[in-house]
Amino acid sequence: MQREELGAFLRARREATDPVAAGFPAGSRRRTPGLRREELAQLAGVSVTWYTWLEQARDITVSRQVIASLARVLELTAAERAHLYTLAELALPPSDPHPPTVDPTLQRLVDVLQPNPAYLTNPWWDLVAFNDAYASLLGGLEQRPPAERNILWITFTESRGAGLFVDWDSEARSLIGQFRVTLAQHPNDPRGAELLTTLRAADPYFRELWDEHSIGRFESARKRLVHPRAGRVDLDYTKLTAAADDQLFLVVFLPSDDESAAKLRGLAGG
Repeated sequence: MQREELGAFLRARREATDPVAAGFPAGSRRRTPGLRREELAQLAGVSVTWYTWLEQARDITVSRQVIASLARVLELTAAERAHLYTLAELALPPSDPHPPTVDPTLQRLVDVLQPNPAYLTNPWWDLVAFNDAYASLLGGLEQRPPAERNILWITFTESRGAGLFVDWDSEARSLIGQFRVTLAQHPNDPRGAELLTTLRAADPYFRELWDEHSIGRFESARKRLVHPRAGRVDLDYTKLTAAADDQLFLVVFLPSDDESAAKLRGLAGG
């Protein structure tokens, strides 16, 4: 059934592609709309027989390179391209890096989560948006230049000395493991290389942990903090991906007990 849907999808997109725009001369002898199978096969660099079998839902091997070529020739939108990879049972390549765009609804969501700390971040842990509760929890976010509003930077250059995290070493190791994975996923994004160079120069312990070559992934967990005004606060946190932009993430902290909830309300009230 998946192969039949793949073939039908390719045929629909082929017939919707203007042959003139694709570089073929206009003519009155075309019996079908759009590109012919042999024309698409020519542009994609595959044999006509193989492409015909693909549209006919034959059980043939479909490579990532060919699917990428078909998506290019058919000028598929991002959504169509993702659908094509899904039908071909191939993992979608990582998206090209781009500046995050925070729509007003996402910003309202971050704000309305008060008094629970929340923020939006890109894959490099740059703080794209945050609410007052998170700013109060970390302290001084508004005074930092944009380049230093970054979770990795704050963790390695400030929070260890400030004693904010009860288990700072575990927090640091987790972040470095995730950072290494993100660098491998986005090797062409200059922000990743810039951040790595800056952190290696700024903190010897970062260099030490980085050279261990550990990797990790995000896991919902409990953070234990000691806030200078509120004292001990225990928070459970989770991370969600924005459906409209897979490079934008919402992180929310929830109090793990009534005492921590009361302290968050106190921080939010100033």
